[in-house]
Amino acid sequence: MRTIYPDSRRISVSNIPRFQPDLAFPLLSPDMLVRLRRFSRAEQKAAGTRLIASGQQHADFLIVLDGAVDVFSLTPDGRRLYESSLRHGQFTGELDLLSSRSACLNAECATDCTVLRIERSALREMMAAEADVANLIMQATMWRRLQFLGDVEGGVAIVGDQWDREVLRLSRFLTQNCYPHQVLSSQSPEGKRLLGENVPTWPSAVLPNGTRLEQPTLPELADALGLAEAPDPQGLYDLIVVGAGPSGLAAAVYGASEGLRTIVIEGGGPGGQAGTSSRIENYLGFPTGVSGEELAYRAQVQAQKFGATLTVACNAVRLERKQSRICVTLSGGAEICAKAVVIATGARYRTLDAENYDDFEGHGIHYAATAMEGNLSRGSSVAVIGGGNSAGQAAVFLATLAKHVHLIIRRNSLRDTMSHYLISRIVASDAITVHTCTEVVRLDGVKDLQEVTLACLLIGVKETPCTENLFVMIGAEPNTGWLYGSLKLTRKGFVCTGGLDGFESSRYATSLRGVFAVGDVRADSVKRVASAVGEGSVVISDVHRYLAATALEDAPSHDGPDAAAMGAFDVLIGTGTAKGANNGTV
Repeated sequence: MRTIYPDSRRISVSNIPRFQPDLAFPLLSPDMLVRLRRFSRAEQKAAGTRLIASGQQHADFLIVLDGAVDVFSLTPDGRRLYESSLRHGQFTGELDLLSSRSACLNAECATDCTVLRIERSALREMMAAEADVANLIMQATMWRRLQFLGDVEGGVAIVGDQWDREVLRLSRFLTQNCYPHQVLSSQSPEGKRLLGENVPTWPSAVLPNGTRLEQPTLPELADALGLAEAPDPQGLYDLIVVGAGPSGLAAAVYGASEGLRTIVIEGGGPGGQAGTSSRIENYLGFPTGVSGEELAYRAQVQAQKFGATLTVACNAVRLERKQSRICVTLSGGAEICAKAVVIATGARYRTLDAENYDDFEGHGIHYAATAMEGNLSRGSSVAVIGGGNSAGQAAVFLATLAKHVHLIIRRNSLRDTMSHYLISRIVASDAITVHTCTEVVRLDGVKDLQEVTLACLLIGVKETPCTENLFVMIGAEPNTGWLYGSLKLTRKGFVCTGGLDGFESSRYATSLRGVFAVGDVRADSVKRVASAVGEGSVVISDVHRYLAATALEDAPSHDGPDAAAMGAFDVLIGTGTAKGANNGTV
């Protein structure tokens, strides 16, 4: 295979399909409009009336019956972006319809209008009752967000050095949360215009309404953009899912779709370690592959469709059982409680023990190989460290963008650690050089990474290939520091489940009653995306069984058991059907 060199075109920071207007702005049929009347009320609006303002939370769903409604985004200097005109049978709304997140787009009457208003309180009832309308709305809201993401001019402007670790952190957070943004150099005309005369040396985030945040933390940025759905500290959830990787999102989808009041707590953005994969080609149902970002995006939307609450930029710091409920304390001190908890916090990336390593974190060292990192690597030589599938996927992807890829492993072969299809592509590519029995011992550069020093483990010979980007994919450690003292963990920190270690015999039961663990954080899990999704899906049947047993225990004692207790007893002995069990749910 010939070496693939990059062209000079600018690429987006996200792997997104081409925008399709017909799917983003469909028409409701006359029959649909008739059926929706019982959920709505008609309103007359004058030209110029602002129906929805950017940043507004809990915006209602509006259908145009007569006249025209313009939807658009505003730049800080007042220019309109993504402007579209809605006519009879078309409707407002974007992904914010499915959550309490702030609206990204404005809606304004271009003429005198008649609209049907469906309030938030009736929207989910309508979507549950009218499946064909719900599918049309889901399709439209997803494609509208893709239009928004596909334009590099809109959304949040992050101003600073594109190689700065804080710039990369903010950009990655917005990418994970499907929020449109652009990265501008502080020395560019656009950057100077947004920041003014005194250009700071640290990154700034300029919001669509002109608000400027200096060195924002992720919680500050999430709050300013309305990305963080606030949990209910007073209510009792049926299920708390801690972690929004593939296993956590699967648990949220199945839990919420089966009627459990579900909340997901995530410290960054959805996707977990799988969300950093540029292309997953062995995931069932995607013969041409799917990026980790796209898979996480679809799962996130699906969970919100069924009513799950997603709280991002918020870490769980303590877990404890209080009588019949399990309580999770969040960073900031808030406490939320539920009848059951699923731990799906995954793992964090390991680092290299190499000289000067810490000096280049955020200045050339990456732990993911998505389109964003690929864009930074365009035309340069890069090094990928690791022999697993994630490293192989990264090497194959980067070979289409970088000048050359050095794949570095300590073993003498990839055969025992990487899938055969990836090995075949690596061997066939002239753009990839595999360095076996080799490790990185030193990193060098003036400010950003410029070269790495490699040492052969067999004969000690060193070489220093030039590389501006180092991708470290050498495994991960479990994110369980907050669980010490609460759950039984292995010596390496993974959560012990099932058998003698669990409060019940279920494979996913932990040592604390009512708490389950799935995905990479679990001691005996298979570190594959499909396995994580499977565990997150299957654990909900265990949650239902546990909740049914708890209901039976809490039922009042009298001569004849009440209906709720009998229903729970039927489930336990197999005469009834638990939600999600043997009822057509996959």
